[in-house]
Amino acid sequence: MRHDKHTCLNTQKGRILDLLQLLISGIAQGCIYGLIALGFVLIYKATETVSFAQGDLMMVGAFGGFIAMTALGFPFWLAGVSAVAGMALFGYSLERLVIRPILGQPAFSIVMLTIGVGYILRGVVTMIPVIGTETHALAAPYANEVFNLGELVIGAEQLVVIGCTGLLCAALFALFKYSKLGVAMQAASQNQLAAYYMGIPVKRINGLVWGLAAAVAAIAGLLLAPITFVHANMGFIGLKAFPAAVVGGFGSLPGAIVGGLIIGLVEATAGFYLAEGFKDIAPYIVVLLMLVLKPNGLFGDQLRKKV
Repeated sequence: MRHDKHTCLNTQKGRILDLLQLLISGIAQGCIYGLIALGFVLIYKATETVSFAQGDLMMVGAFGGFIAMTALGFPFWLAGVSAVAGMALFGYSLERLVIRPILGQPAFSIVMLTIGVGYILRGVVTMIPVIGTETHALAAPYANEVFNLGELVIGAEQLVVIGCTGLLCAALFALFKYSKLGVAMQAASQNQLAAYYMGIPVKRINGLVWGLAAAVAAIAGLLLAPITFVHANMGFIGLKAFPAAVVGGFGSLPGAIVGGLIIGLVEATAGFYLAEGFKDIAPYIVVLLMLVLKPNGLFGDQLRKKV
């Protein structure tokens, strides 16, 4: 009888440990989804445009960090900063040269354009000899490190993802709350015409928003790369970040992170407890339920047309 009780306690303890491991893994993955979803939300708030190139911008940022480390010999942190800065400049240029000329056209045209940009980026990377066709490991100094909390094993990559996401969210909050640039971005997202009459350079603000979204995507790519490697198809993760933006609410920056965490946790638990295949469809089931129960998302405002 005592042996049976001991076995039962061990089984229950094992289930709790499995659940904790799943929660940590789901939160880390959800942070990646949330960062990519932030790009969706930033661009949508500024221009009412949905950019489906966010996942591929993340991929290009990861490749930028990898090339800076291997070809230029940069240390990891300098390579990361260089990749993020380069992607910010690329995002600004993309808005200026490609997106801005067709603003005012039907939304479908702009969506198709961003999808085309994503395919072009993926194709260009694939054409790079050796680099674009292979899978690469990003040699982060914390890769493969683990921490033991009792019987709980936590990967350093997961802690870095969670910690960097928290710091980035704090930085964005400070930007939008206390800086003139952040206030101008908020004003332009609310009413571009009124912001223009108040002297805010709306076109320049839109370019900066695209640059910021590309920089955030690059950060997500650099955080994800040590976990899943760098390859040309890693941008497809953006297809799961889009549900995160929908769940959180397309008009809410905090909602993007919350939506990402929800999708990450649902995906992790579905992959462990349910039959094979449910992991891939679970995020979209959550989106369907959200669209039925709360179409504007958890933190989304009532949809309204900007003037």
